[in-house]
Amino acid sequence: MNAFQISEQEFAQFQRFIFNIAGITMSAAKKALVSGRLAKRLQHYQLPSYAAYFKLLSDGQSPDEVQLAVDLLTTNETYFFREARHFELLREAALDARAAWRNTPFRVWSAACSSGEEPYSIAMVLADCLGTNHPWEVVASDISTRVLQRARTGHYPMERTQHIPQDYLRRFCLKGMGEQQGTLLVERSLRSRVQFRQVNLNTALPDLGQFDVIFLRNVMIYFNGDTKRQVVARVVGQLRPDGHFFIGHSESLHEVTDAVRAVVPSVYRKVGPRKA
Repeated sequence: MNAFQISEQEFAQFQRFIFNIAGITMSAAKKALVSGRLAKRLQHYQLPSYAAYFKLLSDGQSPDEVQLAVDLLTTNETYFFREARHFELLREAALDARAAWRNTPFRVWSAACSSGEEPYSIAMVLADCLGTNHPWEVVASDISTRVLQRARTGHYPMERTQHIPQDYLRRFCLKGMGEQQGTLLVERSLRSRVQFRQVNLNTALPDLGQFDVIFLRNVMIYFNGDTKRQVVARVVGQLRPDGHFFIGHSESLHEVTDAVRAVVPSVYRKVGPRKA
């Protein structure tokens, strides 16, 4: 049980903190989450209150602690091959690219990759469709260094892998034995094809290049209208003309951008002809 109680004023401080850094709007329903996830940091520093911890974060002397607080407040649940229809459409796009061969790699960006299940799912599809004969790249990014560290290992509890197709399990995954029983490891050669980077979508993006497909799923639900428009403008700016943009089924781009057009629910295509 959490021995620390967070006041409304203290909670409001952390609401501003995560909004200013990540553009995330936390509702009042997140008060218990904030209290629970940060309680151990108060214990670590032997601080008497959340206000004291906020002061520590605000003094400019603890950038590593600021990053840790961001990590704790932005971690989200995910799993392999979430929304199977998206991966069917990714497969179609990859096969179309193989048929219309070009010199540049087929590139996919998992723009909020969390603990890595999404980009590894993407990589399995591309390895299956494009193999080693056609170049392809997967870039995966998240604001949280903690989840990126976990994602790079490619090591997961077996129960999180139930949606991976059986053929992909055999080809791309190793089943844990002995002390690792009940876990799965994404095969090394596939892990090496995914480039993980820390990226804050709420600020100017680093030079990531252009992509054929971008996944930005279940992220916009945390943003207000202005932040959503700014983030989508940045991300869609990295999409090649005629490229595909995937969002969560509970999300909408209505009044957010006119740079993409709906293909099917939660799937969009960028307006304009593809450049050679």
